[in-house]
Amino acid sequence: MTFFWKFTVIHVLIIPCCVVNYVIPEDNFDIPSIAKYFNTKGRYEEVNPHLIKDIFAVNRSILQPPSAQCQPFHLTAIIRHGTRYPTSKNAKEMQQLYNMVMSSASGKESWLREIKSQWRMWYTEDMDGRLVQKGVEDHKHLAIRLSKLFPSLISEEKLRGGFIKFITSSKHRCVNSTLSFKAGLTELWAITDKEFDHAVNDALMRFFDHCARFVQEVDKNPTALSEVDKFRQGPEMRRVTEKIADRLRVPYNTINDDMAEAAFYLCAYEFAIKTVNSPWCQLFDEVDAQVMEYANDLKQFWKRGYGYDINSKSSCILFHDVFSRLNRAADENRSGQQMTEAVTVQVGHAETLLPLLTLLGFFKNNGSITSTNYATQTQRSFRTSHMLPYAANLLLVLYDCGAGDLRLQALLNEQPVTFPGLSDQQAPMPRYEDVKENYSELLQACDLSTGCQPIKKILA
Repeated sequence: MTFFWKFTVIHVLIIPCCVVNYVIPEDNFDIPSIAKYFNTKGRYEEVNPHLIKDIFAVNRSILQPPSAQCQPFHLTAIIRHGTRYPTSKNAKEMQQLYNMVMSSASGKESWLREIKSQWRMWYTEDMDGRLVQKGVEDHKHLAIRLSKLFPSLISEEKLRGGFIKFITSSKHRCVNSTLSFKAGLTELWAITDKEFDHAVNDALMRFFDHCARFVQEVDKNPTALSEVDKFRQGPEMRRVTEKIADRLRVPYNTINDDMAEAAFYLCAYEFAIKTVNSPWCQLFDEVDAQVMEYANDLKQFWKRGYGYDINSKSSCILFHDVFSRLNRAADENRSGQQMTEAVTVQVGHAETLLPLLTLLGFFKNNGSITSTNYATQTQRSFRTSHMLPYAANLLLVLYDCGAGDLRLQALLNEQPVTFPGLSDQQAPMPRYEDVKENYSELLQACDLSTGCQPIKKILA
């Protein structure tokens, strides 16, 4: 199956809308106790805590090739943008919460006094999800770590030779993340005499906007997230809102689920952007944070994950693109040709990664997560705090182990993951042909042109 897209090559100057200082935390830094529950608003360092001590730390032993003879020859990296400002919607809701606290909250707790006397609402709607300085560093640091993890692939020679390709979503936070990734490499090797292009391809990196059936049945369907709505009005969330109201000494009907989410986001953004343990974090204990995490996981499950089949099928175009790159690299390797692409860096969104991870079968629970089974889902594998922090990445690495033995390793956030459906004997670096056989049905039938067509309703 062949796809054709129009590519636009552009250069964008990173101009931050605000200057915000963030602090690299020390070992004893006061990290919020709820930081590991921040879903897609979480820092990459919460997924890989060793980076708190050394942001450039890598452990090549995790790659575990079956023999020392195995050498990597191609890497496809699908990466989420780095840390960003709140969206306009988030900022508006946080402003409403702040206004309510300033006008109605009472109490003598130090954290509340800090909010009312020292903290100022600095988030504005015009920030609208733009990349922050921490997000720039997220991608610079990732680029350097990957160059250390795969030095034969991500090298100055490969970059200068045009063997490292860059593709991005058109959104400013993705374009600027791509520029930051490239800057990490050019600064590492002190390259000042050459610039490196990138292609903007929304059909590939924002496929969800181009899948009519997904847009109609899920994205724009007010009933698609009914399980999320039920949970947000259910007993677990009600206990959270009542506890927040108690802490602020305001009537229970003052705090609804949107207010609770705004407070949770305030804590998350303050930490992710500025590395600050904000007084807003005091509105939640760990039990509350687990409920908030579940509410957000429910939304991701039903809107981008396993909740509806079209969620994952919308990523068919990216799925086929990935395997066409892997196939081309494998064919060139077998025939002794020079690699067309040693590395492909593709920068998108959490909404880019999650449908693809779902299509590949990663982090699938036994059954759905719903509004009524919170108590039984404490050990669920579908947890976006672990899967999709800022700068989350899926790495697919092809190895040549000699005598035609090609292997494929998958890493999520720089940690090996096992392809679902393959035996333990094949993990963690199965034969590439076994991986293709594992996904043979999708490789043959995952067709965006038909799967994304809206289903016509038959009128009685």
